[in-house]
Amino acid sequence: MKTVIFAGGLGTRLREETEFRPKPMVEIGGRPILWHIMKLYAYSGYKDFVICLGYKGNAIRDFFLNYELRNRDVTITLGSAEIQTYTQHDECGWRVTLAETGENTMTGGRLKRVGAYLGNDTFMATYGDGVADIDIERLIAFHRRQGKLGTVTGVRPSSRYGELTVEGGKVKTFQEKPQVGEGWISGGFFVFEPEILNLIAGDEETLESGALSRLVNRGELALYQHPGFWQCMDTYREMELLNQMWNRGLAPWKVW
Repeated sequence: MKTVIFAGGLGTRLREETEFRPKPMVEIGGRPILWHIMKLYAYSGYKDFVICLGYKGNAIRDFFLNYELRNRDVTITLGSAEIQTYTQHDECGWRVTLAETGENTMTGGRLKRVGAYLGNDTFMATYGDGVADIDIERLIAFHRRQGKLGTVTGVRPSSRYGELTVEGGKVKTFQEKPQVGEGWISGGFFVFEPEILNLIAGDEETLESGALSRLVNRGELALYQHPGFWQCMDTYREMELLNQMWNRGLAPWKVW
């Protein structure tokens, strides 16, 4: 089963970093968040990726085209094309299709553009800026049981504010940025049947306002509830948070 990753957006709210590179290449612990997302899927055995390129897409191309040389011991014979590689890395076996989908194309349009690489099988898709400790196998099993054209993972984001409980005018507990207890938001980590591509009108449509809305109207979108960890990297503050978690060895998404 293939996994589509949306990696072409402008990332305007993280301009401190995305002025120089696409948001999926912003690093957590010295590795792009894109790599972290792919490691999660690969841990469950899903190593066939289709990456939708757009804004500064060459940075992603360069990362993968040079991956072997940067992550293995090598001997280079100068004056010739001979390069001998040694050792291995943990990402051996990944198959990565880098697809140019346009700098200004919306997420729905990007998905439609890579349809030729997906065949006629069930596939997965997610955004290139969010990590979670989601169980991919359970997500797929849920999708198959529901028998719908699409499944979206619902998550509970962390609150921006600390939460207080008060008793008798005194603070009893304080929890910094707790997980929101009510309501679900889309966390990505979709599973789709190939028919969804027929519900996308063109480049100008987002996935949410186009295909997903049409699936809802048809009763063809299932919700997989993930109560565990999920965090997007939409701002500089969120980037710092994820790096702090990684550096302290407290990264819930690191299931591999």
